[in-house]
Amino acid sequence: MTILDLECDEIGIITALEQSDWMLKLVEMGCYPGKSISLVRKSIFQDPICVKVSGYQLLLRRDEAHSIKIEKCGDPLKK
Repeated sequence: MTILDLECDEIGIITALEQSDWMLKLVEMGCYPGKSISLVRKSIFQDPICVKVSGYQLLLRRDEAHSIKIEKCGDPLKK
C-alpha cells in the first residue's frame, strides 16, 4: 500500500521507501519509516498530492508518492 491509496485526511505509518532517485530527498524532508503521514488533498488530475508529515505539508509528485510504502492506521482525522 502507498500513500496514494489513502483517502483525504486518513493517516498511515511509513513502513518503507522504495529505492529511487529521490529517496534521499524524501528522507531529508522527514519521510522515513516509523513516521506518521496523512493525505491532505489530491489535485484535480491527481498530480501533485499534498501530504502532512513531521508537522508540515509537502507537495509530492505521483512518482515520489508511489515510492512511500505505508500501513493504514486508525480513523480519518476529524476536522
